[in-house]
Amino acid sequence: MSLGAQTVVEMLRAAGEPTRLRILTLLARDELAVMELGQILDQSQPRVSRHLKLLTEAGLVERFPDGAWVFYRVVTTEPGAAAAARLLSLLDPQDPVLQRDLERLETVRRTRLSEAAAYFARNAAHWDQIRSLYVSEADVEQAIEAAAGPGPFQRLIDLGTGAGRMLTLLGPRAEQALGLDLSHQMLNVARNHLAEAGLAGVEVRHGDIFATGLADGCADLVVVHRVLHFLSEPAAAVAEAARLVAPGGRLLIVDFAPHTHEALRQAHQHRRLGFSDEEIARWMEAAGLTCDPPLALPPQGPAADNDAPGAQEAGLTVKIWRAVRTAARTRSAA
Repeated sequence: MSLGAQTVVEMLRAAGEPTRLRILTLLARDELAVMELGQILDQSQPRVSRHLKLLTEAGLVERFPDGAWVFYRVVTTEPGAAAAARLLSLLDPQDPVLQRDLERLETVRRTRLSEAAAYFARNAAHWDQIRSLYVSEADVEQAIEAAAGPGPFQRLIDLGTGAGRMLTLLGPRAEQALGLDLSHQMLNVARNHLAEAGLAGVEVRHGDIFATGLADGCADLVVVHRVLHFLSEPAAAVAEAARLVAPGGRLLIVDFAPHTHEALRQAHQHRRLGFSDEEIARWMEAAGLTCDPPLALPPQGPAADNDAPGAQEAGLTVKIWRAVRTAARTRSAA
């Protein structure tokens, strides 16, 4: 792709400074908030923000506000994506400064994971109760059943299965059903729920939503139910989920519409405060899926009678995004 001389100059000027080049390297590996970048680079947030402003204006980095936070990542569209990739390809991966930054990035990631793991361990036994703090679960599940369709499904995959509710809800319509989750505590709860529901043939495994290890096109229904808002790289999770969808199959994403309830970050480890229709559609379409109009399920009233942290922040809207794979692609066995 050819670029105008002035565009190239602006990109080179933005990237041609040691700290900004370090930032670009980090954002190519993870989407990060200013505070996290400051921790990794050992620099003040105002100084990091100035560097990010220049990188954003040059079209190498994109920003997206999320409540009181702002996240940054390397742009995913051209020409910025190709330019950033070319610049980063010139770097020595063994450079000691970059190596140290990446080690600190891993520390930030481990902190996120440990906080999330501790939260899930504390709340595994009453996870279904936490998920029903803000809207009627009965209405949500009825809408999910309608969006999934009557089946029967040859194979259902539930990513981030948690307590296994999607498996107990949709599993009876599937010849095979598999749930993946990183939390052993949640998987234990899911196994108990599946046994109580008499779904002995439904399988749950320890697995990573970003790297499932499953074959392309191995499922005709893939569900990601209220998982994305916990993730640092939700776009990558959508891409992996979409990869599993067979021709004619469906991907259902259930999560929150954008909101401003900052308390959920601390109380419930929410990293993202909801997602816009445009953002989800862009990720799905980039993965080769065709999106249907989203469904919104607004709150029915305050949760004032609930004492759980964040219950006073009633007013969340649940969204259901559905996409189908219409293009032919090879389906292989997992």
